[in-house]
Amino acid sequence: MGPSAPLLLLVFLSWTGPLQGQQHHLVEYMERRLAALEERLAQCQDQSSRHAAELRDFKNKMLPLLEVAEKEREALRTEADTISGRVDRLEREVDYLETQSPALPCVELEEKVTGGPGAKGKGRRNEKYDMVTDCGYTISQVRSMKILKRFGGPSGLWTKDPLGPAEKIYVLDGTQNDTAFVFPRLRDFTLAMAARKASRIRVPFPWVGTGQLVYGGFLYYARRPPGGPGGGHELENTLQLIKFHLTNRTVVDSSVFPAEKLIPPYGLTVDTYIDLAADEEGLWAVYATRDDDRHLCLAKLDPQTLDTEQQWDTPCPRENAEAAFVICGTLYVVYNTRPASRARIQCSFDASGTLAPERAALSYFPRRYGAHASLRYNPRERQLYAWDDGYQIVYKLEMRKKEEEV
Repeated sequence: MGPSAPLLLLVFLSWTGPLQGQQHHLVEYMERRLAALEERLAQCQDQSSRHAAELRDFKNKMLPLLEVAEKEREALRTEADTISGRVDRLEREVDYLETQSPALPCVELEEKVTGGPGAKGKGRRNEKYDMVTDCGYTISQVRSMKILKRFGGPSGLWTKDPLGPAEKIYVLDGTQNDTAFVFPRLRDFTLAMAARKASRIRVPFPWVGTGQLVYGGFLYYARRPPGGPGGGHELENTLQLIKFHLTNRTVVDSSVFPAEKLIPPYGLTVDTYIDLAADEEGLWAVYATRDDDRHLCLAKLDPQTLDTEQQWDTPCPRENAEAAFVICGTLYVVYNTRPASRARIQCSFDASGTLAPERAALSYFPRRYGAHASLRYNPRERQLYAWDDGYQIVYKLEMRKKEEEV
């Protein structure tokens, strides 16, 4: 070993001394950290044990309460079923009493004379209507109701074309709109995303109210011309009838309805000024004027030219009326109350004079706590298509001959 070996040994010993001191401090630091972690773990374990004990105590306290609540819920459910059964039985009894003692017809003898007050028009007034078909049926009762779905707002119209494709559905949402939905079949309309299955037809002028009608491939509707109801002076309270071709999407004809001082015919449907209807005899219009603001008027229209062929002053009141429809030349007016209740047919007017009002069956509709914004009769199916607070409903009708006794 050379003379430099002792020197190297001294240098190595001088380096290892500080390293050992650092390792000792590191070990002490790790021991302190581990001790702190063990203390925290012990605290967590104590807290977990305490929480578990509290949870067991809470569970033991809640189990009896849950059993009591379950028994009370079963008792309430049984009581609710009992009450529901009683309500159903009461409604059946009320239905029976209504059929045995129907509402009195709204007939005012002094209003049955011809030449009474009403709107002025070009057609004959208050003359007996000559039937063009052999249709001689009247409503016996509204037999059943089927709620299809809820589509759109509280007011609107849905219908079929009685002279067109039997499956196609037309939906006109709202009282002032310019776009109609057309569904190829009823099944497409009942789907959850029905609007995606529909084609849209836009009319050149927005309609007003819910008095529109689809008939023979055309959309008939009333529009508010400049100066119409609430819009001017020269044509104040007049409306223009539009005949719109649904295939070509063009206006075929238009005519100002020949009645002055128009007011809403239905006291509960204030947005509608002219309600168009179709039956086995053709096209009709229900309206009212300020000349006789208490009763409805009826007009027979020419579907080709929109001319008014005949007009009648009916004895049917406007007050509490919500909708109307025509079957075999007879106008049926549906009434309700302002707080929506049960709708009823309480007035009828046969333009041909075959059916006396006192012999008409005045029926109640199946119970729906709403109000009809529109009713459309389909003579091919003998059904009513109703719009009730945004719900689309089908009513099946039971018919009888007009000559039969009620």
